[in-house]
Amino acid sequence: MASSTTTKKMREEATCSICLNLMVEPVSISCGHSYCHSCIVGFIKNLHRMEPWLETFSCPQCRAPFQMASLRPNKQLGSLIEAMKEMDHEMPCEEHGEKLHLFCEDEGQLICWRCERTPQHKGHTTGLIEDVCQGYKEKLQEAVTKLRELEDECMNLKVFTTKQITEWKEKINIQRQKIQSEFKNLQSFLREEEKAYLWMLEKEKEQTLRRLRDNEANLEQKSHELESHILELEAKCQGSAQKLLQDVKDTLSRSWAVKLETPEAISTEVHTVCNVSELYFDVKKMLRSYQVSVTLDPDTAHHELILSEDRRQVTRGGPQEKPDTSRRFSALPCILGCEGFTSGRHYFEVDVGEGTGWDLGVCEENVQRDICMMQISQSGFWAIRLCKKKGYVALTSPSTSLHLKERPLVVGVFLDYEAGVVSFYNMTTGSHIFTFPKASFSDTLRPYFQVYQYSPLFLPPPNE
Repeated sequence: MASSTTTKKMREEATCSICLNLMVEPVSISCGHSYCHSCIVGFIKNLHRMEPWLETFSCPQCRAPFQMASLRPNKQLGSLIEAMKEMDHEMPCEEHGEKLHLFCEDEGQLICWRCERTPQHKGHTTGLIEDVCQGYKEKLQEAVTKLRELEDECMNLKVFTTKQITEWKEKINIQRQKIQSEFKNLQSFLREEEKAYLWMLEKEKEQTLRRLRDNEANLEQKSHELESHILELEAKCQGSAQKLLQDVKDTLSRSWAVKLETPEAISTEVHTVCNVSELYFDVKKMLRSYQVSVTLDPDTAHHELILSEDRRQVTRGGPQEKPDTSRRFSALPCILGCEGFTSGRHYFEVDVGEGTGWDLGVCEENVQRDICMMQISQSGFWAIRLCKKKGYVALTSPSTSLHLKERPLVVGVFLDYEAGVVSFYNMTTGSHIFTFPKASFSDTLRPYFQVYQYSPLFLPPPNE
């Protein structure tokens, strides 16, 4: 009789790797592996459901290609499985050598009549194999049915996900084409506008040149006339007394009558001007699409700073009683916004009014607050400043002077965290003030302000 190890190996060889049961109507495919006929057919149908065009499939075990036509009944394996089933019915108890005709419900194992009487199985619920088998077979079939349902659900979800991937790619392609088309149209429009403005500039050039050349021609003619009179007078002066005095009064009369008319004053200021950014792009609208509501953090406020009740206005006054904490600025009259930025694009506005001095921008959350230091990017600050001595400057190292045509009453601060960009705008005119060199942010950034005497700062809500 075969040993338990040999029997185990035989069962493994005869087990279908799809349903994990002894094969029923075993068939082999071209690579040599065998499966239940219904299992491999079901496997092929599921693949067909996802990809109807497939004609070649991969073996579930070794991934070798095979076709439906390669399925062949494995009669030898079928006979072996039938023999194993007969052996199962005749399998003796390893301990007592008796026939295993009972099933212990408590232990979940086959036993013989002598096992039933041992202390190990005393008091356990036992039954004849023939009586118990049908119930467990039904339970196993229920489990198979449930797993089949889960398998179908899994396949449906996989089909749905595959469909989602295809649809998503299509949406991206459509959006890409839309973006490219819109930029192409804009580029075409700008090229036409460029042509129009260059034509107007050329026309203005020719009109002014024509008038200037007319003046040049008149002056050239007058120059020849003057040269003629000079030569006539010089010739008289070099001749005899008789020639000099002959018709001298007439000659002098004609000489004194010569006048030089001042040419027409022609302006050389260019009138054809085109500010592309102001003409074609609404900077304010673009920036405010990223606007966030910023309020002031009282726990960071220097002891000389006074906050409004809504925490949107800060003024510098006399010393205030405030608890000393590591978060509070103690060396400089500074304060941070409550909001922290770790990703994305963010924009906020600061109403500086007619103030004569201020610093504003963003800084790293953990900048030093107990010592006087340069507020530059190397120290974790990206800010601009208005001061009486230097006017408007960007706090780079060394500082960068900012020559603004108009005084900003409201300053916009734009942060693109991923791009490493901090930019400032004059929101009174919608014009750009300054952009710091590209940085690489890794820490939390917060709105930053330094407040000067008689120069309060106000943070307007986003909708104002």
